[in-house]
Amino acid sequence: MRASLAGNQFMVMEELISDFQKRHPDIKTVFVETIPPGQILKGQLLKQGSIEGQKIAMNPDLYASVNLGHLKKLKAKWRMDKYMIYTHNKLELMVAKGNPKGIKSPEDLGRDDLVQSHPNPLTEGIFKFYGAQMLRDLGLYEKVTGNAKCKGCWAVPGKTWFTQRHHRETPQRIEEGKADVGIVWTTEITHAKATGRNIDGVPISAPYNQQDKVGYAIGTLKDGRNHNNAETFLAYLASAPAQGIYAKYGFVNATEDELNLKPIP
Repeated sequence: MRASLAGNQFMVMEELISDFQKRHPDIKTVFVETIPPGQILKGQLLKQGSIEGQKIAMNPDLYASVNLGHLKKLKAKWRMDKYMIYTHNKLELMVAKGNPKGIKSPEDLGRDDLVQSHPNPLTEGIFKFYGAQMLRDLGLYEKVTGNAKCKGCWAVPGKTWFTQRHHRETPQRIEEGKADVGIVWTTEITHAKATGRNIDGVPISAPYNQQDKVGYAIGTLKDGRNHNNAETFLAYLASAPAQGIYAKYGFVNATEDELNLKPIP
């Protein structure tokens, strides 16, 4: 079975897939890639693509994204017709351990003394759809981003850096003293602290944290090669053990209704 999932679930995968295979020992092989879902959709599912120069099959059994619009594009190509929301996440500010800059809220992103590291707006949905909206709601979008649309670049010279591929680059920049703060998912802070990294988090209050909007949508691909296994995995995601594993890593459980498969609108 092969699954292409939003990159911000990387910390969950080892325990989740291990538990899944213990419950379904007949499924011997599971390949999971966790990179920004927009890159998966555009670079792999909708055209031939590769990972580090190696060509891979463009018909995974499952695809998940934090943007339902990605699944709608697959529906338009007659490649997917049903989906479910299986977990939620929310935005948080990542800072150095001990919060040496005394950052208290997202309003502090308007301060002139901070160097920021944020996901790029071209390929990372966390910023394109959620972080950018938060900044607009706060009236800080232009100041923080300079209205730049780039990746691996200074959006505002010396002040705001946009990551190249994934927001998991931000903790390294903070630990190396190259940045003071970055917009990430709460789950990334939970993972960083659990693994002993010199990182802390500053919670963002609702509705700015986008917690009511960030739903992870997943569906099976019609041209996948292991459809039965994919259906088994969807049923597993909706189970109490799988939901418990996600919650352990800081995710917010989906509701009973969300865990039911529905037609993609």
